[in-house]
Amino acid sequence: MKLSTSDLRELADLAILAASKAGQMIARSRPREIQYKDMQHATGGESLASQVVTEIDRHSEDIILDILTPTLERFELGLLTEEQDDDGGRLTNDYFWCIDPLDGTLPFIEGSPGYAVSIALVSSDGTPMIGVVSDPVAATVFHAILEVGAFRNRRPWPTGKRPRGEVLSVFADRSFVVSDNHDVVVDALGQIARDMGLAGLRFHPTSGAVMNACGVLANPPACYVKYPRPTAGGGSLWDFAATACLFYEVGAVATDIHGGPLDLNRADSSYMNHRGVLFATDEVLAQRIRAIDRGLN
Repeated sequence: MKLSTSDLRELADLAILAASKAGQMIARSRPREIQYKDMQHATGGESLASQVVTEIDRHSEDIILDILTPTLERFELGLLTEEQDDDGGRLTNDYFWCIDPLDGTLPFIEGSPGYAVSIALVSSDGTPMIGVVSDPVAATVFHAILEVGAFRNRRPWPTGKRPRGEVLSVFADRSFVVSDNHDVVVDALGQIARDMGLAGLRFHPTSGAVMNACGVLANPPACYVKYPRPTAGGGSLWDFAATACLFYEVGAVATDIHGGPLDLNRADSSYMNHRGVLFATDEVLAQRIRAIDRGLN
């Protein structure tokens, strides 16, 4: 079935309610039981961030699904959530919920900002129709609806022209610090900053993917990049779907590393390593970053 704008608004309201309640629970919580996912049948995601899970992740998922499960039958939706096996429903339905009940489990465990709840509604062709992010630390909820707009705590976001910072803000995962191409990429980003007339780089390496993307929008000029790699990993569909919708609605850049659309309903895997991910505040910056990837290959 094709969802109308009215349907999308109703589903967005439910996703906002679910993300808000989950975020409020997380804000009151501290991890008491840290476990590691069963990696026996895993196909990738060897980083610590991809393996660790807490009872809070599961509690958050329960809160979200209690609100969203009735929509599965009513609107004929599939479901993909980080804490459950992929049942393939995302490939047989016109739309599916794509949920990360607690992105950034490592900063949550450490008691530092950088974690969030992420809920997206994605069409079968990979287009993010709805994106909702709850930041429990700031008690803030961002949401976007395709061709309707982006909002921060229900108010249009961003409002007015965002001021340009004096440095290029680079949001990166912890794995970037130990990557083989770290020094080459840092040098190239430094050159981009100089060419833009900026004072240098400011790195933000401690948040999860969702808050990394939100950080890009809040700190222009800025970028968040994950280069392709041959092994499975590089983040998953639920790490990028909701924030991609935010980026589309504010006119920022959310693409794969080659400038193509994000593959947010990849049939053969839920990982994003095959084409990489690029979030940037403008297309000129994005083009310069894509050139770095071409130089690495």
